[in-house]
Amino acid sequence: MALSDADVKKQIKHMMAFIEQEANEKADEIDAKAEEEFNIEKGRLVQSQRLKIMEHFEKKEKQIEQQKKIQMSNLMNQARLKVLKAREDLIQDLLDEARRRLGRGSQHATQLLHHLVLQSLFQLLEPKVVLRCRKDDSKHLDKMLPDIYSIYKKKTNMDVIITIDHNNYLSPEISGGAELLTPDGKIFISNTLESRLDMMARQMMPEIRCALFGANANRKFLD
Repeated sequence: MALSDADVKKQIKHMMAFIEQEANEKADEIDAKAEEEFNIEKGRLVQSQRLKIMEHFEKKEKQIEQQKKIQMSNLMNQARLKVLKAREDLIQDLLDEARRRLGRGSQHATQLLHHLVLQSLFQLLEPKVVLRCRKDDSKHLDKMLPDIYSIYKKKTNMDVIITIDHNNYLSPEISGGAELLTPDGKIFISNTLESRLDMMARQMMPEIRCALFGANANRKFLD
């Protein structure tokens, strides 16, 4: 039985509706698949960027922490240097004060000079010696030379000739003592009160520091 035009149109319309429905469903499926893939890729990119940001800030945080440590170390070193300088300044002030007090009003200045000259002679053990002293001490030395010769002879069984250098007196600013040297100047001994103080200060510096500032907990051995 032949279909009428109305039936044909109806079937065609039905087929077109079916095709359109299939096309819409396919389009919806493609859209859903695309959206799913987009969300996955977006999540991956977001996570990747989040990790990069976290790594960046962790790196910055470590750099800042390192800079803080360096700055703290520098500040501690600067503070330590200031403390050390203040200590050295205090020791130097004490030594300067000791130098100012050397020989001040000493009642035994002549006896001390006698002892220092003899001590220097025993160190030199030379037959001829040039002696330098303060101008004010030269007259005392002239008087004590015979006794110095006698003691030196008894102790060493040797003679010595001492020549006082009247052309090169020691500075009147020093507190006392003498300098002795061989005539050729190759051997020289400074036995002024200032040189003795400096020598004692070097030898006793660990004890001086300990007395002023206490024992150093980081120091295992004393000089």
